Amino acid sequence: MERPMSVRHRTGFFGWMWRLMALLLLWLLGVAAWIIWVGDRDQAAPADAIIVLGAAAYDAKPSPVFEERIRHGLDLYHQGYAPKLIFTGGFGGSRARFSESQVARRYALKQQVPAADILIETRSRTTRQNLVEARRVMQQNNMHRVILVSDPLHMARALRLSRELGIDALASSTPSTRFRSFHTSWRFLLQEVYFFHRDLFANGV
Repeated sequence: MERPMSVRHRTGFFGWMWRLMALLLLWLLGVAAWIIWVGDRDQAAPADAIIVLGAAAYDAKPSPVFEERIRHGLDLYHQGYAPKLIFTGGFGGSRARFSESQVARRYALKQQVPAADILIETRSRTTRQNLVEARRVMQQNNMHRVILVSDPLHMARALRLSRELGIDALASSTPSTRFRSFHTSWRFLLQEVYFFHRDLFANGV
């Protein structure tokens, strides 16, 4: 017996909804996999400078996340990949004594890095601003290629913004990350998936 038209219509509607949901899920999984893949690559090669993207600092002390970035930047510097370090990051609040980049500079000086090899900017508050200000420092010092240092799950967005700003950047994610737990890692990944889609329609931060 042929099913009534209304039943076929409902079945067809829900069938298409399930297909759309499945396609959406596959797309989101693909974006997440791409973010993870980009973060797992290490492109470190000779460059003019190493840009360390800013993160939170507590007065004169870098947050655990920021310290991981600073340490990796210093490792690349000591291995001879680039002769200069560019630390980015402005003041976290009106009462902050030091900008993020100043905190990183103090850290590097304690690791016997010559002051002449350290360049900073103190105005940026977002990833895009980090890179805009780093580009300005590069232009002032006739630099062309850089190694970009950040967390693995942040690297895809940082590289995309670098390309958008005309920065010739190679990726070198921190080999370890403070986003270790399942909860924090997935929350960070979901955040980056959101930023990926938002940046398709608006300038990224």
